Amino acid sequence: MLKLDGVCKSYGSREVLRNLTLTAYPREVYGLLGPNGAGKTTTINLICNLLERDRGRIEFNQQPISAATKSLIGIAPQQNLLYQSLSCQENLNFYAQLYGLNKQHRKEQIAWCLDAVQLRDRARSIVANLSGGMQRRLNIAVALVHNPELVILDEPTTGLDIETRYEIWSLINKLRETGITIILTTHLLDEAEKLCQRLGLLKSGQIIAEGTLETLKKSIPAEEIVMIKTQEKEKAIQRGQELGLTPRRYGNDLAFWLPQAQDLKTIMDKFTGIPLDSLSRESIRLEHIYLEMMQQSSI
Repeated sequence: MLKLDGVCKSYGSREVLRNLTLTAYPREVYGLLGPNGAGKTTTINLICNLLERDRGRIEFNQQPISAATKSLIGIAPQQNLLYQSLSCQENLNFYAQLYGLNKQHRKEQIAWCLDAVQLRDRARSIVANLSGGMQRRLNIAVALVHNPELVILDEPTTGLDIETRYEIWSLINKLRETGITIILTTHLLDEAEKLCQRLGLLKSGQIIAEGTLETLKKSIPAEEIVMIKTQEKEKAIQRGQELGLTPRRYGNDLAFWLPQAQDLKTIMDKFTGIPLDSLSRESIRLEHIYLEMMQQSSI
């Protein structure tokens, strides 16, 4: 189990983490979500013992994070840690040596990692000749080569096409099934919905909400959301408020929170006299929760 309790970190007068507290349990994918500048990178660096915290505790499996826990943690950063002129096998061998694995152990781990990321047939391929998706899978293999118990995946599918994203998602699920605890950072909220057992929303250096998706949904007092497109947005907002509906703007889209699910005809009747281009019902998704928490959107 990874536990951060009251962690603080400042750079000069700039406070980056403020009493950060979170827990990631064994065999789960924990999604650490937040906007740029929220403190995700600093949190990762502290977990990896690359930075010193100012205050607070960080433990993994009841051991304080230190040089002694290095072998327990693997990281696949957003920028691939790969040597382009080396083969897949040579890259993994290099990193395995850095972790002090002996020759036989390196051989076994390299074979396991290549199998895990489905690159065994490309073991001798030069990295520069691999596709972007293959390179991203190999980058994850580097994080696994020393057989860690905790793996941090920082934006693992950024810039990848949808087919390759699905491949990475499948890999992440398989890793979790082997017993690895995974910390996942991503700006792709559908990715977090599909992969994460629990989520932590990080804002201004603090976890402002943590839990399963079903738990977080309770932060929005609605059964579903209705999306409306109209040229008369202000009139629609006024009508909705008169009916006791909570309005929200999601970009250019106008939405209303519905306290109970209703059929489309009933909803349309509520806006009689206001020209509607379209109207649709949606379930509450992580996107809605995230925007509410992060932006506290106002009309």
